[in-house]
Formats: sequence, C-alpha cells, structure tokens
Amino acid sequence: MPTQAHHFVVFGATSFVGQILTRYLYQRHGAGGEVKWAIAGRSTTKLDQLRQTLGADGRKLPMIVCDAADETALRELCRTTRAVVSTVGPYALHGSTLVKVCAETGTDYCDLTGEVQWIKRMIDAHEATAKASGARIIHCCGFDSIPSDLGVHFLQREAVASFGQPARRVKLRIKAFRGGFSGGTVASLMNVLREVSADPSLRKQLGNPYAIAPPTAAQRPRQPDVQFAQFDADTGGWLAPFVMAAINTRIVHRSNGLSGHAYGADFAYDEAMMTGTGLKGRLTAAGIAVGLGGFMLASAIGPTRQLLERYVVPKPGEGPSPKEQETGFFDLRFIGLTASGETLRCKVTGDRDPGYGSTAKMLGEAVACLAFDLPKHDLPGGFWTPATALGDKLIERLRAHAGLSFERLG
Repeated sequence: MPTQAHHFVVFGATSFVGQILTRYLYQRHGAGGEVKWAIAGRSTTKLDQLRQTLGADGRKLPMIVCDAADETALRELCRTTRAVVSTVGPYALHGSTLVKVCAETGTDYCDLTGEVQWIKRMIDAHEATAKASGARIIHCCGFDSIPSDLGVHFLQREAVASFGQPARRVKLRIKAFRGGFSGGTVASLMNVLREVSADPSLRKQLGNPYAIAPPTAAQRPRQPDVQFAQFDADTGGWLAPFVMAAINTRIVHRSNGLSGHAYGADFAYDEAMMTGTGLKGRLTAAGIAVGLGGFMLASAIGPTRQLLERYVVPKPGEGPSPKEQETGFFDLRFIGLTASGETLRCKVTGDRDPGYGSTAKMLGEAVACLAFDLPKHDLPGGFWTPATALGDKLIERLRAHAGLSFERLG
C-alpha cells in the first residue's frame, strides 16, 4: 500500500451497528497489527470513547474525524484506504456523498442499507463513474441481503453441479429466527415512507421486483409475492409475509441480471415466513400479515408515524442488548426447482441475532473480502451484489469466522 495507510475504514463507527462492527473487527484483527484499519465518524469524543471500550490495545486503532456531508474530508479519507464500510443510515439522508466520492476515487465500498429507492438513485447517478474508476460498490451486506443472495447463489451452484442446470424457481422460507430492531433500522424505514408520501410515484418503483436489476429488452416473468396467509405445499404449512423480502428479492434479481441471467431468463423467486401447520399456523400467518399491514399503514400517515416514532419504536442509538444479540439466531430454508423437475433443498443459518450480532459479522467479513480477496483485475468497477462480487470467497469467510452455515439438505 504505497500511498494507503489502511486496508479498510469503518465509517459511522459510533452508530449502533458501527459499534458492534468495530468490536467484531477488533476481536478478529486487533489494532496495530498486520491488518491496517481505522474507525471514522464526526465526533472525536465518541470515537475515542469507543476505542476505550475495545481492550488494552484499543487506543492503537487510528481515528479519522469527518462528517458524512464533508466531501473534501471524505476524499482525504478515501485517499488513505482500499475500502470503506459504511453504517451511516438512513443512507438516503447521510450516505450519498460517500458513495459519490468512492465512485470517483476508485475506492471499494460496502454497506448494510435496505433502502431500494436510494440504491437505485446511487446506481443511476454513479455507476458509469464507478466503472471508469474501478470502484466496486456493494450495497446490502448485512442480513439484508447476504443470506438471501448468497443462499440462492449456493443453491444454484449445487443445482448446476448435480443437474447441469440452475433452478428456475427458488423459494426462501424463514423457518425460525430471533432478533430485534434498532432505532437506526426503524429510522431508515420511516424515511422511505416519508419519501413515498412526498413522491407517490415511488410506490410503483418500490413495488417493482426488478427495480434495481440491469435493464433488458426481454419481457421478464411476473414474480410470486406472499402478501397474506398462504398455504405452501412444499413445506406443508402456512406462510406469512416477510418484511425483508421487499429488499432481498430485488438484490437476488439484480444478481441474476448482472450474471447474464445465470439463474435463467424466466427465474422466479420469493420469500416468506413459515408459521406452522393447521389452524394455528393459519391464524398465526394471518395475524402477522394484519399486524405488519397495520404498522405499515400507520407509518405511512404523517401524524400516526410521528406518534409511533415518539412513543412506540426504538430511537436512533437504541437496539437489542448484547445478550439479545448473542442469543439470537436465524434458520433459512431454500427450495429450488429446475426446468426438468428436479428439486434441491438447502439451508443457511446464523448464530447471532439477524439484524445486529450476525449482520456485524457479515459486514466485517464483506469489507475484509473486498480489501484482501478481490484484486482489481479480478472484478471491474461498478455496482455489484454480494453474490456477484464476493460469492464463494465470502461464503468461505462466513463459514470460517462469522458463525454462518451453508448446507445442502437434499
């Protein structure tokens, strides 16, 4: 690194997720060792307080003080590093300048956003620049959407190896998970709903499963979408809508498009939660659907959204406790069907709560993968997905270090 002091920088390190990520990276790599990394944010005091919580060598970790809106300071940050990992959501409010600067300076970048409308704006504004500079930009490197995107990638790899063809229909079914929401996640959701209120045309964009897929002249198939209680013959039980499907499905379809439709031009994909069998399963699915629909409706209306933000949902900086993160988990099942009728089942599991404990480990391994495992000549610049950019290399890292499993069931 002749002109670069760091392999990667954590930007927004004092945010709720940023602190968890920083602690994970310190446990993995220490400070002042072979892996050169730094933390960055706008408050010297908060950054130093975070370093003091790390351990005996925490003070050896370099700090970079800069604001998310300070383009000059962000350019200087990018000059010092190969890659940046950002945790400054809501990204539509705080993340755009850093993506612009990374695209212009050729600096690799990843984040954990789930904001489809913002991702599309970034692609439209900066993809040509990133391709020219060599910057690899990868959104959605947390629970949104690594388990979904890499889970489909893993299943398709197994399908081609076994059957000589990909699965043209894949279902993701959430068998079990335990975890909570942070104020940052809620703030991102509320900001999306504010944008929709201000610009109703965004509803159509957000409802399009191909919203961020590369453009094509070919007609694309209508996609399945579980919106209420629905029986699923493949699992023998009832399904409920899964709130994260609205971003995960978009990332999976972008992966298919970026890979030259390696999953097939008629590829279909959906996600849903398993709620059990019989009347209990059906009532549980209906209850989840009604509750989710009611929350979204209330959040879409200005006055009730303000009441929810003030009295109900967690505030920015709040989230699951360390114990809740440690005792959380997720178990996702994938069912693939080829054009010839062969069926393949896989599962992806994680050993921490999905949105924070596990997300921090996924994000940490994603930025390390960018910095160490992906030379510039191996992948050109542009806006990629976890599967198309990091793929098997990241799966290996997640298995070895992040408590994730990727298994074929049959």
